[in-house]
Amino acid sequence: EAPTAASSASSCPATSASPSPSASSRPPSHGLDKKVSELFVECKLYIDGIQFGLPVNTRLESSGPPYCWNELITLCTKYRDLTSLAQLAFTVWDVSSGEGKSVVGGATIFLFNSKKQLKTGKQKLQLWPQKEADGRVPTTTPGKVPKNERGEIERLERLVNKYERGQIQHVDWLDRLAFSAIDKVKEKECERLENSFPSLVVEFCSFEHRVVFQESGANFYAPTPVSLSNELVTVWDPELGRTNPSEHKQLKLARSLTRGIIDKDLKPSSNERKSLQRIIKCPPTRTILPDEKQLVWKFRFSLMSEKKALTKFLRSVDWSDIQEAKQAVELIGKWETIDVADALELLSSDFKSEEVRAYAVSVLERADDEELQCYLLQLVQALRFERSDKSRLAHFLVNRALSNIEIASFLRWYVVVELHDHAYAKRYYSTYDMLEDEMMKMVAREDGDEDGFRLWQSLSRQTELTAQLCSIMKDVRNTRGNAEKKIEKLRQLLSGVHSELTHFDEPIRSPLAPTLLLTGVVPQESSIFKSSLIPLRLTFKTANGGTSKMIFKKGDDLRQDQLVIQMVSLMDRLLKLENMDLHLTPYQVLATGQDEGMVEFIPSSPLAQIISEHRSITSYLQKFHPDEDGPFGITAQCLETFIKSCAGYSVITYIMGVGDRHLDNLLIRDDGCLFHVDFGFILGRDPKPFPPPMKLCKEMVEAMGGTESQYYTRFKSYCCEAYNILRNNSSLILNLFTLMERSSIPDISTEENATLKVQEKFRLDLDDEEAIHFFQGLINDSVSALFPQMVETIHRWAQYWR
Repeated sequence: EAPTAASSASSCPATSASPSPSASSRPPSHGLDKKVSELFVECKLYIDGIQFGLPVNTRLESSGPPYCWNELITLCTKYRDLTSLAQLAFTVWDVSSGEGKSVVGGATIFLFNSKKQLKTGKQKLQLWPQKEADGRVPTTTPGKVPKNERGEIERLERLVNKYERGQIQHVDWLDRLAFSAIDKVKEKECERLENSFPSLVVEFCSFEHRVVFQESGANFYAPTPVSLSNELVTVWDPELGRTNPSEHKQLKLARSLTRGIIDKDLKPSSNERKSLQRIIKCPPTRTILPDEKQLVWKFRFSLMSEKKALTKFLRSVDWSDIQEAKQAVELIGKWETIDVADALELLSSDFKSEEVRAYAVSVLERADDEELQCYLLQLVQALRFERSDKSRLAHFLVNRALSNIEIASFLRWYVVVELHDHAYAKRYYSTYDMLEDEMMKMVAREDGDEDGFRLWQSLSRQTELTAQLCSIMKDVRNTRGNAEKKIEKLRQLLSGVHSELTHFDEPIRSPLAPTLLLTGVVPQESSIFKSSLIPLRLTFKTANGGTSKMIFKKGDDLRQDQLVIQMVSLMDRLLKLENMDLHLTPYQVLATGQDEGMVEFIPSSPLAQIISEHRSITSYLQKFHPDEDGPFGITAQCLETFIKSCAGYSVITYIMGVGDRHLDNLLIRDDGCLFHVDFGFILGRDPKPFPPPMKLCKEMVEAMGGTESQYYTRFKSYCCEAYNILRNNSSLILNLFTLMERSSIPDISTEENATLKVQEKFRLDLDDEEAIHFFQGLINDSVSALFPQMVETIHRWAQYWR
């Protein structure tokens, strides 16, 4: 690959200390003249002082500094042809006058540093005014400031460069503080320094590993002389990372096809069987070690009756070996059929084989529509990892959508949102077109169902509806005045300019519940929420004579909320399959764009409002479900509902690492169901310092009768039982998160190990009994933090809820 660099220019004051009187010091100079309107940079490559190839120019027209080209400069010489003394010479020319060009300044930079490592990332070169860059060795126009002249800004710029190359760990909150402080230091330095000279910023290509210069021949690289001092010495190993030929040969002989006949009769010993079981029970996120891969391959035939072992076997295959891959594909068809949860693992980016992915889709075909909807969001993300636009997975999703309007509607919206991702837009456009084409071909059946054209039109009108709601929201936001005036404006728009929304010409399928037909908006029952984004609360009439309430948001990314609610819905399903109903409220959330979407409106009251108006949760529940003979004057059923819902959300918010909990995003329904809303922070992120491990507030515990009551004991029992049920299904949950890791959802895209964050919460190293003790300890720690104590940490946790 040819050496490349992107260039930009600026006229900031000198970032080094004042020039010293030594001969090597640069003379005082001035910044770029603001009248200069047209510049170009000339780049020359010198190898051992000799110019190679023709100069490369990049041109800019601008009204004044700072100048920024951001253009790629590609040179004809390849990296392998460079020497350790190769350097680039940059000269900035002023061509704004019609008489000719005049030199602004020049600078030269070596491509390799003193350790013979190829330079990467941004490099700031200080130009020598009115001097053309030369490539001699030594050069008279060095772009780098000498060490004895470097100041605080140079030190900070070097650290920023390391940060951008990934050599310094990224910590969001700390990074914001650090960069703010750096900006202030730069401002002070710029004001302090009188002399200034122009500088040029170039950005070299970055690579996954360090690139080191290495001469050809017997002696690849002269080792660094080892001194008796305590100085750290770097020794380069030319064979680092390469395969050991003898080990590779032994591995191939052990896995050769000729051993297949012998391996069929092999049976693992007692110790080998224990090792195999330990490997099979490993979570899908764990990397299988080479020795473990060899063990799984050796006893592959005896493992064929264990369906959980297939994914481990496929991870042990060397897919670059054609014969080995062929044998593995043949064994897949003879293996015990795996569960849907394991099939999802085979659709991750770890598996490239089309045969493996096709097998995973064949397993998914056995899932019913209700189960498939639980994974639909992740299956749409898995399209990123397919090798073709019209893959078997894409055909499978489209075919299932043709027979179920709910799957069709959600699939369409999930794909539409991904069209904004430029890297995969072509893939999702292909899926969208496939869905449209296949649906339009559908013929109406005799049972009275709509034909494909009308069905597709009913889905397309959902987009038209959201576009009109965006227009209405813009007008409402621009209305001056308090909330009452904005509500009045909303109702005027619905009754006037947008009166067509009060009665649709044809019913529109609800985006949140596609089987429900909406016939129009009820203006007088529509309102707004008191928030900076002014969400709309809309009431729609339905074709069956009822109403449907939903919230429309613009300016808020709902994809993260959509994911969390999907996981709540899935966990609710997993708990109910074990006959455990914790009265969760998985309300519908649908992102219709990267900054807009709809949320199902659930009649409820925030905990903050309940405490303000009723002083306690108990008083609030007594209002709706009074019973003089019941516990705390409430019906036993209502209290049980409250306790179970508290337990369910305590476990789920712990596993998901939900943050930013306060009394305004904890809601309670009239029947006693408690539920959480607003999931802007997950996976342990929290804007508040020192969050408690469990999101359990004091008011919730008091409503159960305190920590000594039998109802609180029952609450802990529900928590522990639910925790173990979800732990037993951890592979499914982890596989779903793995498929989401390449998405652009905020907390997942910024978190390098999102799935591992979730895995940590499951404590898979513990058995069920140990997990119960662990979770009870979490509850006790969190609850004790809610009451006055002298311990500093507990005091901080208590402040979290204030």
